[in-house]
Formats: sequence, structure tokens, C-alpha cells
Amino acid sequence: MKQDIEKLYNYLKNKKQKINQLYSYLETKQYDKLKIIDKFALFLDLKLDDKLRYALVTRIVSLRDDTLVQVLQQQNYNDKQIDIIKQKAYDFTKDYWLDIHKQTIDYINMNNLLTPFYQAVFEGVYNVGVVLSKWQTSWTNKIINGINKQLLEQFDQNENEVIEFLKSNNLLDTDQNGTIAPRAYSVLVKTEDDLKSLAYIDAFKQEVTDVVDELEKFVDKLILLEDTIYNQKWEYINYLQALITAFSERRTNMLLSKWADVDIAWMKITTPIQIGHPLEYYEDHLRKAVALEWDIRLADPNQQENHRATKIKHMFKTIYDKITYAKEYQDIYNFSLNSLNKIQLYISTPALFFASEFNGLFSAQVVPNDENVSKEYGKKIFAFSNEILQLQRAKPFLQLQKEIFPKDFLQEDRKFLFQETKKWHQVYDIATIGHEFGHILWCDKTTEIQMNKSGQYKNLEEFKATSGGIVSFFVDDTDEKELERFVINDIIKRSIGLISWMEVDEVLPYYCEGLIHLFGLFDIGVLSWQNNILSIDRSPNKIEDLKQWYIDTYILLAKHYLDKKDSKEFLDKFIVKRNNIYTSIDPNIASFVEYYYQRYKQVGQQIDTSDTKDNYLI
Repeated sequence: MKQDIEKLYNYLKNKKQKINQLYSYLETKQYDKLKIIDKFALFLDLKLDDKLRYALVTRIVSLRDDTLVQVLQQQNYNDKQIDIIKQKAYDFTKDYWLDIHKQTIDYINMNNLLTPFYQAVFEGVYNVGVVLSKWQTSWTNKIINGINKQLLEQFDQNENEVIEFLKSNNLLDTDQNGTIAPRAYSVLVKTEDDLKSLAYIDAFKQEVTDVVDELEKFVDKLILLEDTIYNQKWEYINYLQALITAFSERRTNMLLSKWADVDIAWMKITTPIQIGHPLEYYEDHLRKAVALEWDIRLADPNQQENHRATKIKHMFKTIYDKITYAKEYQDIYNFSLNSLNKIQLYISTPALFFASEFNGLFSAQVVPNDENVSKEYGKKIFAFSNEILQLQRAKPFLQLQKEIFPKDFLQEDRKFLFQETKKWHQVYDIATIGHEFGHILWCDKTTEIQMNKSGQYKNLEEFKATSGGIVSFFVDDTDEKELERFVINDIIKRSIGLISWMEVDEVLPYYCEGLIHLFGLFDIGVLSWQNNILSIDRSPNKIEDLKQWYIDTYILLAKHYLDKKDSKEFLDKFIVKRNNIYTSIDPNIASFVEYYYQRYKQVGQQIDTSDTKDNYLI
């Protein structure tokens, strides 16, 4: 079985390499090899030029539509027109990837890889994924582009007022005891004179019925087979049956518990073939409706032992001991530590993915979000490091990078990307896997709901997660000291790059995170901005000051979480909302952010041909 998994893992890696090659054809202007992009533009009824080509390749390969939105805005399309084109782009991307996923199923069957049981798992996930992907369109139209936009218009784009309205009118999902849930599995619909919350089975009757039908067929197939390798037949079946029950539940006050049952069943599956289900909630800032995720993550058969958990635990205790009256928070500390001790880590690749994931894949993920489940069963961390490295190496160099970053910084970063594979993975481990571990800290089962009074929890939580990974490195870097400069470079590059997500709702928390990093980088003087020129100072004293800034800020942040204060109170120290856009409270940083974003809108799709990858390939 391990050999089969390895063969499939390499097949997926090579397949993605070929898809990433579209970027290379773009760089070298081999437009004859970009027929798929010609078809894409024709499908969207858009006139093809270099900017649109880049945007459409990005939509297919990176699964992001923010670059397409920028191009459409430059061509003066209005919001309604852009929403329509985004939906059509989703449909084209969906069909493109469904065909690729079908090829994967055929490859498994033709080469008789895996066992009949796991062949059926792949086929079942694919069949469910097809109908979930069809549902994604109406889900987006009804929730994101429908009721949410209507509510924001009603309250003049003020999210806080919308959330207060939802609370006061009992329009948020609750548990059986009437406690407000931190996420939703229902939809608001308008009746004649008010709003009403409906479970998915009632709001999307046909779509959910189709999903349940496919899940039932999936179960029927698995019942006839045996898992002769991992002996987890009934873990998979119980999980799928829990999904059927949850999707079929009509009582809105029972949805949370039914989906908790799904998470519990899912945590018991420990094989290298992991099925992902609706777990995360980024798109919906108002009621936290969980997105329609569905996939198979295939674990790397050669995964090495990971030591990040040990370093995170060391940092966790170190910071906790620095907090005054820490003993008052012992229960929360123990809650987080208990979750840490039960972590399952999967270094994986997305083998099949569907629905909301055609709008973007994870670089890593820690789930489930239900802290009651995690208290008993822990969490799973998924890290897609090889996938991310492949994509970063495939992406073209951009004019914007050349304009903003000093030449020596860019060259050093590119040399690191292409020549230091082992060190790149180590930095990914610190920054990205560390980020996922960082989510777990300083929280118990009521933290999110208490800190989300202003609807800002996610906008703070991503900084808490990333800074947790970073501080674990700064507190204990004895055996990783050689990586310090590369970790700092990663913080700088990522924080600035996140500015481009200023107006992309589903990734707004990462943009806000970037603003806080920038505050520290500018406050210490690692970054400075004068006369439209960015300077970077990575001298030893600046680096030491930056490390201390992160540690000091993280201690304050940990205390904020332990006290379960409104997230907005902490964010207000760093960011402010002006004209419905978040920016830095520091005028100089705000000036840089505005400059970068304007240049991103103007040249963000232009490829830089003054430097090539050949200069870095060994």
C-alpha cells in the first residue's frame, strides 16, 4: 500500500507540475501552448491581452480570482458585472479541475493502485464533490452575494451594526442550550415581513438532497468492501453517515451538535487518505457560514518526524510563566495544552478537491474549529509544503516586486527559493506549520464567541497564529539559528504581499494580520519608507529589537486572549477602518500600504523580464 501511495503521490506532483507550466508559457510568451486560456477568455466573453492572460492563468493554477477582479475593475466593470464574471470563471475552473480529478480516478483504477476499498473511497469522494461543486454556485449567490450584501447595504456597510442586529433578532445559530454558536450551518432568508434562519436542507433542498444521495451511495459501496490495510472501514462509514445526518438536519438549534458529531467521527480516521469536509468559515464575515469544502488530502508516505510541537510547547510555557497572575488562567492553559498533546500532523498533498476549494486551496490547516470536540479528540494539522514550494517556484517574477523591494533583497530571496530546498522546508515548518499550532494556544471552548463581540475575531486570530510560530522560533532558536535571516525575510515578504488582499473578503483576516506585522517592522526600523522608496535594515541590532517586539507583543496578545477581551480592542492598537477599508494607524505605514496597493492595481499583472529563473537554477 505504501508503494501505491508513493506512486500516486508522485503522479499528483507531476500532474501539478504540468499545470504550473502554464505560468512558464506565460513568462516565455509561448501563447500557442496557452489554448486553454484562449478558451477561457472566449467563455467569459473578454478580450485577451497580457494582463488578462496572467489573471486567467492565476485563476486556473493558483485558484485565486483577485487578480481577475483587478483587471475587470481597470476596465470599468461594475460590481454586479464582476460578480457575474467571477461566477462564470468559477464554472470554467471547476470543469477544468473536475476533468483533472477524473483523470486521477482513472489513473488509480487503470494501474490498480490502492485496494478496492480505497479505490471506492476516491470514487465516492469524486462523486460527492461533483454535486457539492454544483451547489457552490447557489451557496455563493444566496449567502455571500445575496443576503449578506443586502444586510451590509441596509446598515451602510457597518459589519458591527449588522452583527448586533443579528444577535438582537436571534438570527445566529445556537446550540441546544440557546448559546450562540461561533459558526453557522444555516442560511438567512427573507419572508414577507422579516428574516428567518433555515437549515441547508430547507434553503437548498435540491442541492443538499443530491449530496445526501451521493453520500448514501458512497456508504452502500463501502459496506460491501473491507479495509484490509488500515482496518478503518467502519470509521469511514460512521463518518459518512454522520455527514448524511448533519446535512439532513432541519432543526437549526441541532445543527451545531450534528456537525460536532461529524468532526468526532472524522477525528477517528487516522489513515494517510484523509477526507476533508466543511470545516472553515472565511467567506461569510457576518454569520460565519461554513464553506463547502470537500477533498482528499493524501499524506506524504515519506513524512519525517516533526519537532515543531515540542518547540511550541516550550514557548507556550515560557510565555505563560511571564504573564502576571498566570495561575488564574490555568484551566485555559491546560485546555490548549491538552489539544496540543492530541495533534495529528499530516504533511499532505491535495489529491482531489471541490466546491469552495476551486476558489483557493490552503497552505496549511488546523481543524476542527469545534473546541468541545478538540478537548476530547484533539485536532488535525495538514501542511501542503511540497505543493506550495512547487507553486512558488512556478510563479513568474513580477514588475511590482522589482519596484518595491531592494534588488539585493529580491535576489537573496530568489536564490533561497530555488537553491535551498531543505532550508525552505524548515522555514515553512516555522512559519506555516508553526502558524497552525499557534491557532491552538490561549483558547478554550468559549474564547471565540466572547472575543467576537465586534465580529473581529478572525481578523486578530491569524496574527495570533503566525506570531505564535514566529515567537516559538525566537524563544528557542538554538538549533535553527542559521535560519534567522530567512525567517525575517519571509516575514517581510509575506507582510508586504498580503497588502494585495486589501479588498478580498474571504482572506481579509490575513490582510489585517499583515498590517500588524508591518507595524512592528516599521516601528523597529527594519522597514522604512521615504520618497516612495522602501529600505530594509537587517542589521544584528535591528533583528534583536524585532525579536523582542514580537515577544513583547505576543505576551500582551496572550493576556488579551486569556482575558477573552473583544478582539477589536487589540486590533485598534494597530489598524483603523477608513472608508470601509482597513489600514494602519501609523500614517507612514498607511502611506506605504496605499502606494503598494495602487501600484498593485496598476502593474500587479505585469511580468518582470529583467530577471529570469535561469539566474537561480543550479
